[in-house]
Amino acid sequence: MNTVKLSRVESLFETLQYPVSREEAAAEFSDTRVQLADGEANLGELVSDARAESFHNPDELYAELNNTLPIEAVGEPGQSEGDA
Repeated sequence: MNTVKLSRVESLFETLQYPVSREEAAAEFSDTRVQLADGEANLGELVSDARAESFHNPDELYAELNNTLPIEAVGEPGQSEGDA
């Protein structure tokens, strides 16, 4: 299983062919774990929790991902990951 920092997820999303359905994107990342401020989560599961049925570009998918994450997952407001 691959592990990636949250700050690097957007570059993974750029590898998909768009438009892509939520189910296809979730399946693509089902073996990827993402490091969050409060632990780790399966990226495929996070994508499957998105509200949109499909995505037209990496930015749209990344925005939906951020909407599904609890505030604790991204750290304290104003806190930097240092390598972003």
